[in-house]
Amino acid sequence: MKEPLFIKNEISIDTDADTLWDALTEPEFTRAYMFGCEARSEWTPGSTLEWVGNMEGKEVCFVKGTVVEYQPPVKLVYTTIDPNGDYEDIPENHLTVTYLLEEDGDGMKLSVSQGDYAIAEEGTKRYEESMAEGGWQSVLEKIKEILEQ
Repeated sequence: MKEPLFIKNEISIDTDADTLWDALTEPEFTRAYMFGCEARSEWTPGSTLEWVGNMEGKEVCFVKGTVVEYQPPVKLVYTTIDPNGDYEDIPENHLTVTYLLEEDGDGMKLSVSQGDYAIAEEGTKRYEESMAEGGWQSVLEKIKEILEQ
């Protein structure tokens, strides 16, 4: 059995839980930090989640998945896969993203984990590439910048 491979990042943000939750789920926020993509979902367990943006003037779904757990403003879990990628759209190739929000002094701590790369097709390669890019850190820093300005 392979050792699980999860990317984990966290950041402290000077904001309240409800504002941070909105930043994670509301399209007007997600567009600003998720590479121009807006999150579209009904936000109920089992519902579809799509990260939609524009490429050359055309609307494109860059990432899709399913909402697994939705506990505002504490925990959000969803799966992801690139529908335009080279990997078969089967459960083993979907990665699970978990957001945990915790009070941190006067602000909030946002923790993100993504995996398990160990069971996904070319998982080790994908894990190493993502780790080399810092995992979720650049996204977390952009969320912090948006919410603290």
